[in-house]
Amino acid sequence: MRKTLIAAAFALAFAGSAQAGNIVETAQQAGSFNTLLAAAQAAGLAETLATGQNLTVFAPTDEAFAALPAGTVESLLKPENKDQLVAILSYHVLPRELASNMLPGRTIHVRTVKSGGDRLLAVSKSSSGVTVDEANVITADVRADNGIIHVIDKVMLPSS
Repeated sequence: MRKTLIAAAFALAFAGSAQAGNIVETAQQAGSFNTLLAAAQAAGLAETLATGQNLTVFAPTDEAFAALPAGTVESLLKPENKDQLVAILSYHVLPRELASNMLPGRTIHVRTVKSGGDRLLAVSKSSSGVTVDEANVITADVRADNGIIHVIDKVMLPSS
């Protein structure tokens, strides 16, 4: 029930704009990605998300960031932890568009933009929905001028 309400709220927030805007503008309009946007700014990635082309972003909500252990977000936003923040945020971005209708009914592995290009996300589609690693997609296929946003309920942390 709770996921349904959250998904409906996101759908309404995103549906309100006739003109999509870039990924950053679309996320700003939704109003539920303040932490993600602040982190992208601190990591120096906001411009890439705004101007890059054909991107897919698995966007954790503010609620997802709040579920991290106390002090995690504050620590990651410190300048001395920028490399770690970049690694985490890059793990949420694909260098190509991946819409939900492109997913087979099984698990696939997709390459992220994470440094080195050797990081893979496990994306699974089943009758119960879509998961990315251990995060649930709560709203899929939000169109932006330069890519697609899939709203997720968890911040994904790349393994070392």
